[in-house]
Parts: sequence; structure tokens; C-alpha cells
Amino acid sequence: MIATIRPAHKLEGAITVPGDKSISHRALILGAIASGDSHVRGLSPGADVQSTAQCLRALGVEIGDSNIAGRGMRGLHASASSLDCGNSGTTMRLLAGLLAAQEFESELTGDESLSRRPMDRVVQPLLRMGARASWPPLRVGGQPKLEGFEYTAQVPSAQVKSAILLAGLYAAGETAVVEPVKTRDHTEVMLGAMGAEVKVDGPRVAVSRTERLEPIDIAVPGDFSSAAFWLVAGGLVEAADIRLLGVGVNPTRTGLADLLTSIGFRIGRARPRFEAGEAVADLHVTPAGELRPVRVEGGMAAEMIDELPVLAVAATQIAGTSVIAGAGELRVKESNRLAAMEAGLAAMGADIVTQDDGWVITGPRRLEGARVDSAGDHRIAMALAVAGFIADGKTEIDGAECVEISYPGFFDHLEYLC
Repeated sequence: MIATIRPAHKLEGAITVPGDKSISHRALILGAIASGDSHVRGLSPGADVQSTAQCLRALGVEIGDSNIAGRGMRGLHASASSLDCGNSGTTMRLLAGLLAAQEFESELTGDESLSRRPMDRVVQPLLRMGARASWPPLRVGGQPKLEGFEYTAQVPSAQVKSAILLAGLYAAGETAVVEPVKTRDHTEVMLGAMGAEVKVDGPRVAVSRTERLEPIDIAVPGDFSSAAFWLVAGGLVEAADIRLLGVGVNPTRTGLADLLTSIGFRIGRARPRFEAGEAVADLHVTPAGELRPVRVEGGMAAEMIDELPVLAVAATQIAGTSVIAGAGELRVKESNRLAAMEAGLAAMGADIVTQDDGWVITGPRRLEGARVDSAGDHRIAMALAVAGFIADGKTEIDGAECVEISYPGFFDHLEYLC
């Protein structure tokens, strides 16, 4: 699919972005091992979350439109075939942690892109817990007697942390993860809401062996990473008034909003509330004021890793040199996002140079519409669409169907706001 984007002179309206992808994965997985039925409304409709649901069904879990029939901590059964995780690293890594503690062995597979992503980060800590785990292909389980331990992560990753904590629910003693930078904490929040013993002390998170999880009832907040595209677009388009309803504003997710506000974007919050321990608010964005150059480094990059491609778009419109560093993890996402954004923005006339772990971007540059490639990556496709809003002429995005991974209605919302 080729998506054609034309300059947007006005973006106006109120939309509800898809349910948070990270929370949706965790609600499905933890609901599957709860003792009783969980009620989860507003699950992300994206392909990644559907991959998690399909894997859980293969493990014997009944999942309806908003109901998950929990089977208890030991109620899963072996799948008749390998578990296809599609393009979803979250599915593969989190299920690896859960399934490592089961009496049966499971094999987890995925598409070509997922098969290239680093899974040793999960395998090695699971081996240290006494699990059977190997890669490639990713096989786990068959040795359920795990031992808790303290894992000091070298690379900040909420997926790896969550995998270890899920295995820790079954392990003797305490299982702890110490991160160099605190990553998104949806697993810890949800486990606490379901009655697990969770201890959080700064960058250290620990769980103890758990015999029972209580079912959960939650309306999944809107995905902040999806909202991020509209936050940037609303700040850059000359006439914008966008309201994003019911967005998750967990403090471990909103680093981009804080950064944008600090450099001159105008982002407001209304109707703050909580949903199963998760902070939620309506966001309101209007055109930005005078913008200051961006500087992202170290732990900041980990806090907004999924939003960095669209931040790069913003940087092309800011006077001076912006530096986004500490983002080497972008090389091993669904695509090499560092290279993909450089290729796309350079084709549109941006002054962007890729470094080992990020970009140096000098602006402002007037962008020109061009034919660009999504690299099969949903976040690249949507970031380049935002660039198309502020470019002269039409922008054509090859492979734009990949937005189905996280935001199937993205182009519908684009038309509505325009």
C-alpha cells in the first residue's frame, strides 16, 4: 500500500487513539493466569496484540471481545504447534518469561523481522533462574523449578524486565531486576492491582512467588506512543487544535510530552484520573511557540524510545542543531529505525546525519514531498506521515499498511482531523 500525504494547513478535532499496546499485552497475559474471568475493554486492535491473543488461545485460554477466562497459575497447556508471535517482540519476550516456568516446552517463532531481533537478552537471565531456554529458535519450558535471583540489566528494556518478573512469579524466593534507567512499569502496576507482592525501590523491582492472581477489570487507556504523532503534528502545523481523549499518562511513558513542552510545544492535560492504577488524562495540543533545539542523551532516550522517530521530524523544524543520542536500540527494532528515518527525512530535504546511537539534525529545513519507504515499520510510516503534513507537495509512503501493527485507524484519523 502506498499512502499519499499532502500538506496539512489545519488539524482540528477530538480523537481516541487505540488502546495502549503495552498494557493490552500485559492484560491478556496476566488475565490468562488469573483465577477467574478478567474484563478488559479497549484492547489495542493492532496486529501485535492479536499475536499475543492467538498465542494464548493456542495455550488453552478462552478470549472474547472483552473477557479473558483465566486458567490460574498452572492452567496453561502445551500448544499443538509453535507459537507464532508475528512481528511482536513484546509477545515473544513476555511469553518466554511466562512459559519458561511451565512443565511443558514451547517454541516461539515470528516473521523475518522478529527472527532477527536479539532474544539472548531474555534467554540468559532465564537460564540463570534454572529454566530451560535456547535461541534460535526460541524454546523455553520443561523445567518448572526456578530459583529467584537479582538481575542487573545492562540495556534498559521493559520487555526483558517483564519477562524476568513473569518467570519470578513461579520462582522460589525473590526475583529482582535492577535497571540502569527506569523503564515503563505497566507490568509492576498490573501485578500489584492483581494482588501479587511487588516491591519497587527506585530502579529495582522485585516479585515473590505467587500462588494466585486476582482477575482484573480495566478500560485500557489510549496508547501514548500513538498519541505522540498527533502531539508533534499539532505543534508543527500552522493551525491546529487537537484533543486526544483518555490517553495513558503513566510517568514512565510521557518523557516525550515533557521534552516537547520544555522546548516550546503547547500540550495541556484535562480530566486526570486512574484506571486500575494507570494514570489517564485528555491531552490538548495547539501550535507550538518558538522552539529550542532538542538534546536527548543517556537515559532520556530509553524513556521515549518508541517516540524518537517522530521527535526527529520535529527537530527538522527547529533552528539550530538538535542531537538525539543514546538510542542505539533503534537499530534492532522492527527495522533499523536510525537508518530508516535518515533515509526518509533526507529524501525530503532534511539535514540529518546518523551517528552510532542516534542522529544529529540541523534545522529549520523546508521539507519537500518525496517517495519514501516505511521499511515495513509502523512507527516509521507514521513519523514520515507527520513529516508529510509540513512538506511542500505530496509525500508517498511505500508499505504504509504496516500501521496495522499498532494503529489500524491512523489514516482514518488523519482524514478526520484534516
